Amino acid sequence: MTTPAAPPHLLVMDVDSTFITSEVIELLADRAGSGALVAQVTERAMRGELDFAQSLHERVATLEGLPVSVLDDVLAQVELSPGAAELVTTVQARGWHVGLVSGGFIEIVAPLAARLGITLVRANRLGVADGRLTGRVVGDVVDRAAKAATLRAYASATGTALEHTVAIGDGANDLDMMAVAGYSVAYRAKPLVRAAADAAIEQRLDEALVLPPFAI
Repeated sequence: MTTPAAPPHLLVMDVDSTFITSEVIELLADRAGSGALVAQVTERAMRGELDFAQSLHERVATLEGLPVSVLDDVLAQVELSPGAAELVTTVQARGWHVGLVSGGFIEIVAPLAARLGITLVRANRLGVADGRLTGRVVGDVVDRAAKAATLRAYASATGTALEHTVAIGDGANDLDMMAVAGYSVAYRAKPLVRAAADAAIEQRLDEALVLPPFAI
């Protein structure tokens, strides 16, 4: 008698301050001389005190005129969160699908995802003209509603039932995605996110592997 195949499972993670240790917008703003202002706005947005899309446009506007080469500099500076690679490779080995969805920028997220074989990726795109950042975001902003829609789209694309999805995030922008997922994990998260999540972890992302959805 053959054992029935396990149903597809899907892990979707936020990127800035979840999959990576930093906020990319702040790293870029440091190079534009607007780091302190942008960090303050980011903190308020992640606590849910500001509309995310509006706050992102305001922060990106401070980057106008930066040479596009700063993106490579920031990519080299970014570090994965402790346990991020271990979590991804472990669940991939079990046959899970993994996706990233970010209110940050595809110019940084896509190369990071490629290093770990993650093909489900969505993030904002920075405007560029004549080799410099325009201070604008191209297309619709990836806000909390877009993150939830992206998790649903990833689940549909991989044939995964929503009850077999896990979302991990840290800020208010992740709340809708976490509400849609079958199980939600707060990682080094703001209080309102910890309160809404099914579980919270603080030190390493691969601590999630002991939680019910990942148990073997």
